Amino acid sequence: MQRDYLSNPVGAQRDATLRGIDDFIEGYLAYESRAERILAAADAEPESCLANVYSGLLWMLLEAPEAARHAAKYLAAAERAAPHATRREQLNTAVLRAWVDDDLAQVLRLCELVSDEFPRDLVIVKTHQYFEFNRGNSPEMLRVALKVAAANADVPYMHGMTAFAYEQCHLLHEAESEARAALEMRRKEPWAQHALAHVLLTRGRMDEGARFLEQAADTWTGLNSFMVTHIWWHLALFYLSQGRNQKVLDLYDRHCWGVDKDYSQDQIGAVSLLARCEIAGIDVGPRWRDLAEHLAARARDTTLPFLTLQYLYGLARAGRPEADALLEAVRRRAKTAPAFTREVWQDVALPGCEGLYAYARGDYAAAWRHLASSVPRMAEAGGSHAQRDLFEQIQVDAAVRAGRSATAQQMLELRRMADPDGVPVNTALAAVYAKLGLGELADQAQSRAALTRSRHPC
Repeated sequence: MQRDYLSNPVGAQRDATLRGIDDFIEGYLAYESRAERILAAADAEPESCLANVYSGLLWMLLEAPEAARHAAKYLAAAERAAPHATRREQLNTAVLRAWVDDDLAQVLRLCELVSDEFPRDLVIVKTHQYFEFNRGNSPEMLRVALKVAAANADVPYMHGMTAFAYEQCHLLHEAESEARAALEMRRKEPWAQHALAHVLLTRGRMDEGARFLEQAADTWTGLNSFMVTHIWWHLALFYLSQGRNQKVLDLYDRHCWGVDKDYSQDQIGAVSLLARCEIAGIDVGPRWRDLAEHLAARARDTTLPFLTLQYLYGLARAGRPEADALLEAVRRRAKTAPAFTREVWQDVALPGCEGLYAYARGDYAAAWRHLASSVPRMAEAGGSHAQRDLFEQIQVDAAVRAGRSATAQQMLELRRMADPDGVPVNTALAAVYAKLGLGELADQAQSRAALTRSRHPC
């Protein structure tokens, strides 16, 4: 019996197939593009249960309506091979089947069973975290990681997974400790770098965060498009706080958009960064037009609520008619989604989409009404704290534009607690205080923004 990269037993394979499996396992954990080699391995050995399961998982991570169709070929091959495979491989096959069937409750039950019996199966642990992340269940992300942490203490990626789960639970000290432990073991551990960037952002350590990512950038090689665009996106958030507007646009053009323009995560990262730039008063030029050309294919995509919200905003902001089609698709999804996910579509995604659509069309009063009901529950739609902050920023800007200056002042001062010297938040506060007739406070906010700009020339 052969063993994989993490010492899990694997049914008899060709050596080339085992190499493909190992490339997938570590590539998946390390966000490296070599994970894609599993497709060739499965095609070369269709009787390999695990190679086909992993190929199916890779296709499902496309996060698109056509993902299940592409995965079906590999699921069928895995199910043909399963009767002669190990129990772990059979359970992995069942996980893929439940995912393809859109039975999230069954997926979660099976992932739990796999990690109970096979705690070194970090592909399933990572996938379990992915599902919990997408429904905003951060404590469950952490429990899943801690359950198998002792059995994987030698694996840097385990510490990175645990660090991010801690951070999403607002346990920032623990998150920083785990992230740094991972980076001591392996400097090129992008998920640990990413988790530490989250901690530094949340604690308002903007200058430290920018320096840390700048110094880590030489390790961002061989990554898949999500990881490479997303880690640069995090650096752009630090630059945005520092008022380095041209550097933000340069990062967008060089690193955050253009790696894989048809991939879900690349698209939402671009939407999010352009929207934040505009809220901060940056002219983004014609960039929405190019982005919307690629978003147009999402006109009926309701695969995940967190993704759909951002597709909708990007299309609406660009004035594309597909925004109307997508909003109608969300309204239908809110009525027809499986029971396990229907509430989030009805109570979070739908009012959120209505609010984003209104905001993009300049109806700020309607945007405020819809977002006020959706944003407090936005975690249920998935995404990280840093990603979901986009929706709060839009809500605050809607309040400002709708003349709700008192409300905007309250929200902005709460935001300033996490970014005391940030240029965008202080610039917005200066304008709000001026409207409220509080000139001295407006001047103070403007001075804070100016001081930060002076420390960070573009």
